[in-house]
Amino acid sequence: MSTSPERRYADRLDEFAGRHPFVVDLALVMALMGCATLGSMLTLPGADPPDQDRTASVLLGVACLALLRYRTHPRAAVVVNAACTTAVIGLGYLLTPLLLAPVMAALYWLATLTDRATTRAYGIATMVAVTIAAAISDSMDHVSLLLRTIGPFFWLLLPLAAGSMTRLRRAYLQAVQARAEHAERTREEEARLRVTEERMRIARELHDVVAHHLALANAQVGTAAHLALDNPPQTKKILTDLTGTTSSALRELKATLGLLRQNDDPASAPLEPSPGLARLPELVSACRSAGLTVTVTTEGEPQSLSPGVDLTAFRIVQEALTNVTKHAAAEAAHVRFEYSGSRLMITVSNDGPAAPAYSEAAQNRGFGVMGMRERARSVGGELCAGHRPEGGFEVSTALPLHPHAAEGEGTP
Repeated sequence: MSTSPERRYADRLDEFAGRHPFVVDLALVMALMGCATLGSMLTLPGADPPDQDRTASVLLGVACLALLRYRTHPRAAVVVNAACTTAVIGLGYLLTPLLLAPVMAALYWLATLTDRATTRAYGIATMVAVTIAAAISDSMDHVSLLLRTIGPFFWLLLPLAAGSMTRLRRAYLQAVQARAEHAERTREEEARLRVTEERMRIARELHDVVAHHLALANAQVGTAAHLALDNPPQTKKILTDLTGTTSSALRELKATLGLLRQNDDPASAPLEPSPGLARLPELVSACRSAGLTVTVTTEGEPQSLSPGVDLTAFRIVQEALTNVTKHAAAEAAHVRFEYSGSRLMITVSNDGPAAPAYSEAAQNRGFGVMGMRERARSVGGELCAGHRPEGGFEVSTALPLHPHAAEGEGTP
């Protein structure tokens, strides 16, 4: 994008002023001194100039030198300029905008650098002093009192208004910059949060896929080794099921990792759909081949589930059965689905005694129960897990049929 020459020159001037502020202030003060000196030479037609040139020059010089400190002492600069200008007008010099140039500059910088109350107080005091001096000055005897007072009033009001507008514009620009910086920080924080959530989602998905299939494969291998001599046909069937278990693990792992490589290329291979409760018979069969008998009951009228809730329900049942296979000394587990109103209640329980590794402390150290609880919360549900009073372990969750939380975490 091209920049106009005027803009480039203005940027260079601002850059120079930022590096050498005193040089810029000195140049402005000398220009104001020239304006004031020229203004002191002006008189009305037919009027003689006052015979106070040296005194006026000293007063105007003091006023202009005071402007060199306007950055740090704007109030003092206004007071000195107002006093000197009033004295010069009292000496009989004609009141002109050129003569008022130093005090007008002081008022402008005062309005730019200070607050509204300070600007109002010092501005009104300066205007009153200069107006009174103009009203009683001998240099304007031929001009009506109204013109003698209204002229300096509006000339001094102009720098006050311009300075106030400059101050407001600077405040607006600072507010815009602050909002932009805040928005940038918010975007960065939101991006970090999304990255963290995505990492947790991928970690949960990988844990569910790998832990479940490895646990089943381990149980199947152990059962096959136990039956290898006594029941070769059953051993062969278990090993055949083991091949299906490992193949399923590879498919799900490939589908999960494929999301990390997914791009917008339309020619890329389509991804496998997310698993859901439709794959529950396959899960029950795999658990049966590992030596765990799973019974499934359904109460109420089954209803269609959203993809996020469907995946969450399947993963929770899968993880619960995996924990039974890994930790519980039980040969059977029961899965119960209850459709009640707008919620789906899922309970996975077993009647066997819990192994030491399935204790409460082991739950707190592992990621299985924590991952199930995070999955339930991601779709607006709740999950409880613990030992049953009559023995065994139970995982129960309540999932909304129409989730009110974002399902972005629930979809792989």
